Amino acid sequence: MDRLEFRAILAKLAGFAAFSASKELALQLRPSTDFDEVLETQKGTTEARLFLTKNPGATIGGAHDIRDLVQAAQHDSTLEVDDFLDIRSTLIAARNIKRKLADYVEELPHLAQRAAAIPPITGLVSAISKVLDDRGNIKDNASKNLAEIRRDLGSARARLVSKMDRLVSDPKIIPILQEPIVTQRDGRFVIPLRAEFKGRIKAVIHDRSSSGATLFVEPLTVVDLNNECRELELAERDEMRRILRELSALIADQAADLIRSVEGLAAIDFMFAKAGYADELGASEPTMIPWPSEESGAHSGSRIRLRSARHALLDPETVVPIDVVLEELIYALVITGPNTGGKTVALKTVGLCVLMAQSGLHIPALPDSALSVFSGVYADIGDEQSIEQSLSTFSAHIANIISILKSADSHALVLLDELGSGTDPQEGAALAKALLMEFLDKNITTFVATHFPVLKTFAHTTPGVLNASVEFDLENLQPTFHLIVGLPGRSNALAIAERLGLDEGVVARARSQIAPSDLQADDLLDVIQRQRKTTREELGQAQESNRIAQHLQETLQQRLTGIEDERRAILDQARNASADELDTIRDEIASLKRKLRAAGQPLEVIESLKEAAEEVQEFELPPPADRVPETFNLGDQVLLKTIRAEGVITDLRSDQVEVQVGRLRVRAKIDELQHAIDKPARDMERISTMNKGDGQMGGPPPLVLDLRGLVVDDALEALERRLDAAYLASVPIIRVIHGKGSGRLREATREALRGNRYVAAFEAEDANTGVTVVHMANV
Repeated sequence: MDRLEFRAILAKLAGFAAFSASKELALQLRPSTDFDEVLETQKGTTEARLFLTKNPGATIGGAHDIRDLVQAAQHDSTLEVDDFLDIRSTLIAARNIKRKLADYVEELPHLAQRAAAIPPITGLVSAISKVLDDRGNIKDNASKNLAEIRRDLGSARARLVSKMDRLVSDPKIIPILQEPIVTQRDGRFVIPLRAEFKGRIKAVIHDRSSSGATLFVEPLTVVDLNNECRELELAERDEMRRILRELSALIADQAADLIRSVEGLAAIDFMFAKAGYADELGASEPTMIPWPSEESGAHSGSRIRLRSARHALLDPETVVPIDVVLEELIYALVITGPNTGGKTVALKTVGLCVLMAQSGLHIPALPDSALSVFSGVYADIGDEQSIEQSLSTFSAHIANIISILKSADSHALVLLDELGSGTDPQEGAALAKALLMEFLDKNITTFVATHFPVLKTFAHTTPGVLNASVEFDLENLQPTFHLIVGLPGRSNALAIAERLGLDEGVVARARSQIAPSDLQADDLLDVIQRQRKTTREELGQAQESNRIAQHLQETLQQRLTGIEDERRAILDQARNASADELDTIRDEIASLKRKLRAAGQPLEVIESLKEAAEEVQEFELPPPADRVPETFNLGDQVLLKTIRAEGVITDLRSDQVEVQVGRLRVRAKIDELQHAIDKPARDMERISTMNKGDGQMGGPPPLVLDLRGLVVDDALEALERRLDAAYLASVPIIRVIHGKGSGRLREATREALRGNRYVAAFEAEDANTGVTVVHMANV
């Protein structure tokens, strides 16, 4: 596998894993030789791609490999708060993906089966959440004892700080202090005393500044209070450790299920990683072909059909796809052609596609590709010279081939690069032919890249063996990297020499040394290859024309769809306008009838008006055009019509969604949503609606807040409530009326606005200092 760079494939695959446990699975992936297992893993990758197509951006985000933490808890270790947060987020990720895949039991059975294997772990998330907040702080109500300790600690600190503040505010003390402040050293509250006044205050010295000019001292009058605070801090620490120990014991109790959850998440994410890598490669699921149940003395029946296959590690923009087809009666391919022409790349492409397919990975080839499941893939590719073992390049190749002959069976695939090279050409050619015959006698599917003409002749005359060549462009003196199956490579030495300007007499003399039959064969191969090149170029032009035609068809269909949507919108607009006008006419006629009755007009006048009214009332608008139901995806910005607020979809099911509105999460039905309009239009619509609204519950808050007549505390409380409501309703601007007066209410209002996170900016309304205009943040 190292010779085929399969480990580089695994490294790229691991890059698509979301956390370390699935990354580990990716790096440990090995090809399977079991046909049923290969089929299962291929189907799993296909299902993962389908799931991610239907759920773009879906991940197991938040998962961690917590197995080491769980094992530590089993050994009576007390976990840290960050460890508990990782465990909680992993459990939430497992719960979410299990719920999501539960909707795909029939459609995606392999994925759903993986999700179903994740054990339900009840109570652990709530137990951790009861103790820790989202920032990893232990909550006051984590235990009754902790709540009491923290309450006492808060009171003790308040008394201590109050007494210290009085000290640093004392006019007699201020002159001997470096600064009139209270600070801390070693957990004790101290004051900064100037060193030259040492002894003026009875105190305990805890620290000295680097310059020596300041002593940080604890006055004796506060020692008892400091001691009380310190004792309560130690009690708090001990109680928090006790709580974390109890929580660690809960983790240990459910260790087996927690480890199974991580393994289940890793398996699902591993399938997602395969899907992500396949999408990046533009890969396809190959058809896996079983071996025949009965074997005879003939070839055992391997099949390789690769259409437009690409080397997975080469740039897809520049790599040249190849077609490799070995049908049932063909089980050896001899590839010839110039150096750097693509023979080795062709061998590696075939080998990597087989290894990837048997590892459950989709292959970079067209969907109609098919492969047998080989018992092993053996390769002798590259320079394996070993100085330590005193082996030459030739010796290293022979030693590797001997090992392959001992290990490979009739269901194996063997790839040999430059077979017989590195020694005398005549002996090397004879050895290459003998080795190829040995592999054929063992019924082993074999690919050989070589320069020896004798192997081309052998391939042409031997049943089950096929010639192939890599194409060379004589005009540009460059290989094209196209693999031509069915034709041997021609000799290009004389043609290249002539193109490079070698004397014609020398070229002619060399040509005279070659048998005429060989020259005729080369000329015939040249004609065939030129015809193939022309055919390929014409086919490419036809395919490009077809692609352009399909693109134009899709564009036209999109335009027609847009025209139809516009037509329906115009009809809806006209229908709504007609309905409004009809309502107005009906109201006017009803009013006119009442006035005529009141004025005592003749009956025939009333009857004529009544008939006219009935004619109008009998008028019916045509039924509205069928609407295409809106579709929504995770992350869409939507308008929740029931509360007239915008938010983002965070969870999506068949009949219900969860929408994040500000700090709130709201459950709603699909038909209660509509896609959010663009921001300028939304702002105009929101302002218009709010100017008409009455500010009652269920609608947006009023745009004006009048604080006049309120005391400062009540006014600030009303301001805070209005800012909260405005932020949740995405109101862009509000006017706060505080009046002029003494200016105290105005200053208190603006001071509160400066510290409010929902406020982007505020300003006086023109010269009227009695009104402040507030611009809300994130609107």
